[in-house]
Amino acid sequence: MLIHTLIISLLLPLLTLPIATGGGSGSTVVENTPSNNNNNKININTNININSGGTSNSNINKIIKNNNNINNINDGQEQNDGIPLSSRIVNTKYGAVSGTILHLENRHLDAVEAFKGIPYASPPVGSLRFMPPVTGALWSGIKKADQFGPVCPQRFPDISNETAALERMPKGRLEYLRRLLPYLQNQSEDCLYLNIYGPVQGM
Repeated sequence: MLIHTLIISLLLPLLTLPIATGGGSGSTVVENTPSNNNNNKININTNININSGGTSNSNINKIIKNNNNINNINDGQEQNDGIPLSSRIVNTKYGAVSGTILHLENRHLDAVEAFKGIPYASPPVGSLRFMPPVTGALWSGIKKADQFGPVCPQRFPDISNETAALERMPKGRLEYLRRLLPYLQNQSEDCLYLNIYGPVQGM
């Protein structure tokens, strides 16, 4: 397959909604449950059923360090590029996250809440390379999920010559690949991340 990145579009209503995604030898189940308070917080209980590849203490420390990119945010705060941060905090099994609010160009479409680059397993590098996914490390504080994680290494078709490319593929596929190319520049074996989108709550 051309794209090996795992992208999940997840609606986040207040009703419970289980979602299962394939995860190699196991699966990830995301369940939304309403919170007991009224300050725009919900809980996501993530149950990951995957085999462990046997992790050394030194590698565990590296995993925790890689996943502890913590950013505390305030209501109304904005990123440097002007995209507003969501004031809602989502509690997962591994820690709290907050996303961004995306306003779409189509005026008939409502804004969405995006949570980008959420790790769902430990980085498959070092002693974990070529091993089944291993449960990710916990983090403290609030993780600001506003950046895409790396995509898995892959070879992209040569589309620099449009005439030659159209001899090998339909025009629709060529246009699709052009839109996709900017998102495939950052490639790494550390690519086990989720991008989650849902309707904006309370707007």
